[in-house]
Order: sequence, then C-alpha cells, then structure tokens
Amino acid sequence: MCKNQHIQTGFTLVELIMVIVITGILAGMVSIFIKAPIEQYIGIANRAEMTDIADTALRRMGRDIRTAVPNSVRLPVATGSSYIEFLPTKTGGRYRASSDGTDTLCASALGNSEGDSLSLSQADSCFEITGPAITFASGDYIVVGSTQSDGNPPYDNVSTNGVLRAYTGAAGSQTTVKITAMQFPEFASLESQRFEVISGSDQAVTYACENVGGTTNGTGTLKRYSVYGFKLAQLAPASLGVSGTLLADKISACSISYNNINQRNGLVAISLTITRSGESISLYQQIHVNNAP
Repeated sequence: MCKNQHIQTGFTLVELIMVIVITGILAGMVSIFIKAPIEQYIGIANRAEMTDIADTALRRMGRDIRTAVPNSVRLPVATGSSYIEFLPTKTGGRYRASSDGTDTLCASALGNSEGDSLSLSQADSCFEITGPAITFASGDYIVVGSTQSDGNPPYDNVSTNGVLRAYTGAAGSQTTVKITAMQFPEFASLESQRFEVISGSDQAVTYACENVGGTTNGTGTLKRYSVYGFKLAQLAPASLGVSGTLLADKISACSISYNNINQRNGLVAISLTITRSGESISLYQQIHVNNAP
C-alpha cells in the first residue's frame, strides 16, 4: 500500500543569503556607473539655475540703465566700483520754443496765440508739449537739457545750476507741463528741445553689490535701491535710508565700470560671479548709454 508523500520546495537560508549578497554586489556596481551621470546632472542643474539668476539680474539692470537720463549715470570716484546710480525715464517729449527767443510766462493762460513756450532766460512754471500728450502722475519730475557730463545737474532741483524740476500739474494725459518755477542754466538750451520724465514712484535708482566674497558659497548680494529722492552728491547704498530689493545672492565677485566714451555715448560694463556649493558661474554684460539729450 503506497502513501502520498507531499514534497515541500523553497529557498534555503543559505540560498537567500547568497541572493542578497549577489544583489548587493550588482547594486554597488550599478551605482558606480550611475553616480557620475547623476552628479553631472545635479551640477548642470545647479549651474543653470545660477546662470538664470545672474542673467535675469543683468537683464534687469540693462533695461533700466538704457532708459537713463542723458549724463545721469555716475559711479563712486574710487576704482573697483560695486554700485552705480542713474535716473531712469518713463517717457519724454519736446517742449515748445519761442520763435523770437522770448516768452511770456505761462503765455497760453494769457491767450497768446503762439502758445506757451519754455523760457530759459527767466524762471518759468509751464510750457506746452509739441507732439502727443504725455501721461503724468503725481510726484513726477522732468529734466530739461542734461548736457553736462559730470553727472550732477540732473539730480539738482534746488538751484539754478540743476536741470531737474518737480512736476506740479494734474495727473493724467496732458499737453501742458507745469513745473516748479526756477530758471534753467544756460547750458540747458537744446536744439532738439527734448525733456525727459522721471517717475515719482522710482526717482533715482542705485544698483549695488554688497558684502561680496566667499569661495565655497558666495556671501554677497545684488540689490536695487529706489524712492530715496535725489542726492546732489552720490551716496553709498548704506546711506540712502531705504531697503533695497534683492535681485541675486551668493555673489562672490562683482565689478561695475562706466566709460564715458564721448559727449554723446557711454558704456557700462558689469561682471558678476555667483558661487554655490563650490560651483561658480561668471557673466559679463556691456550696456550702451545714450548721453545725447
């Protein structure tokens, strides 16, 4: 008489240990091969992010500086500058000039058929725009005849040596400009009869690299300072009395230079290096500045 025998099959403990050991060896071999590509991918992603941050910051600076009032770009006298100041414009136009070289103050209000021209021989408080109307906001400023390359007259609205004047007219679309009555200097007279409008919500602007340094990780920042008024003499960012807007961090090197090539053109050069986790990227940008009013 035969009895049914049930044979049980499965892994022994030795076999299981062998499988685990072999799997570990294979995993270790695979990790050796994929370690380099993963590290490379992480490095590329890190450098791409740093490049994007630096590129965005430099593009922002470039857009701002290209709108600068002629001859308003200025840097500290010391070499190796890390900050730059200028007056960004939001729009501009042409003022009416008198055909006979004279002007009755606010002539349009007195019914002068010629229209109200801007007087440069005496204090004048209004003039007509020749061309499309311009939209003004409360607190805006205008600059007339910024022809001097020393960088100071566009910031001066308290003396007859300056070409900056506060807009005092109503907000909205205007064909007549009302300003603080003060005679403009002789050099403000222009054949082009151009004037620039500066936003009261921005005023003067300073870009500054601060606390720059570091090797493994950059310690510096790039900030934009605005709405601090107009300073006759350029001040360091720490003395402006306002908090800057952060544009980039981890900055290990920064250099800003300005070459006033001639009376009509200038060139701003900016070099920026960002360092993070031992990886560094450096970007260099040149920005053309039009100094012809």
